[in-house]
Amino acid sequence: MSNLKEIKRKIKSVHNTQKTTNAMKLVSTAKLKKAEEAAKRSRIYAQKIDEILNEISFQINKIIHNQNDARLTLFHKKEQIKTVDLIFITADKGLCGGFNIKTLKTITELLKEYEAKNITVRLRAIGKSGIEYFNFQKIELLEKYFHLSSNPDYEKACEIIHAAVEDFLNANTDEVILIHNGYKNMITQELKINHLIPVEPKSIEKIHNSLLELEPEGSEVLQDLMKTYLEYNMYYALIDSLAAEHSARMQAMDNATNNAKARVKQLNLAYNKARQESITTELIEIISGVESMK
Repeated sequence: MSNLKEIKRKIKSVHNTQKTTNAMKLVSTAKLKKAEEAAKRSRIYAQKIDEILNEISFQINKIIHNQNDARLTLFHKKEQIKTVDLIFITADKGLCGGFNIKTLKTITELLKEYEAKNITVRLRAIGKSGIEYFNFQKIELLEKYFHLSSNPDYEKACEIIHAAVEDFLNANTDEVILIHNGYKNMITQELKINHLIPVEPKSIEKIHNSLLELEPEGSEVLQDLMKTYLEYNMYYALIDSLAAEHSARMQAMDNATNNAKARVKQLNLAYNKARQESITTELIEIISGVESMK
């Protein structure tokens, strides 16, 4: 009888867990729809400004070796890389499956790779999960930003990228890389590694026949465009990461709900079997008692 009570208690516990995970799945699904819409709207602008800067950087890289213009510093790749800044985004909250694992694994591999080349890596961490992970690993973080990956803010994004740009211009760092797990579709996340600074052409297939011409008088326009490009890339990464996080959490909660359903089914079978055995034992005891009285 005690075994039946224990199984019944487990069924109730797992059933309550199932209700909780299902509710969390519904919440994540609702949040995902909003985040997905924001990511899609932002992606169009981000892609267009990327295309423009890709074309500009292609033209600049053809002439940069013949010019010593400080205004083109953000386009100039140094021959020897001594210090690299990694800006990475992880979730502020848990229960999102392996969402953070991809990002943290990639950063760990990059740390080993750069260490083998005697290159110093400075980490600018966004998100509680990543901060706690590297604190546990006793790896120093240059900057820590909480509650930003769960609530993207344009001004805060500008603050982060401006600090990285300032360090690059002051020769404190030679390269700035942005890493985050981005949204691909409802069930897939995609790790993205964006080499933000220096700005280099990422694709030259579509720009060999470019009609773009660079004029010295246009340097102020170029600086404004660069500022917008860097700020928006940082902000878009936060939006993209949040959409991917909700997607991963929705999947994780869906899997947890399905596992709970399967567990309840197993426990119900175990309960019915134990109850049947209990009834059979009682019948045998009654029959045996009747037989002994004859």
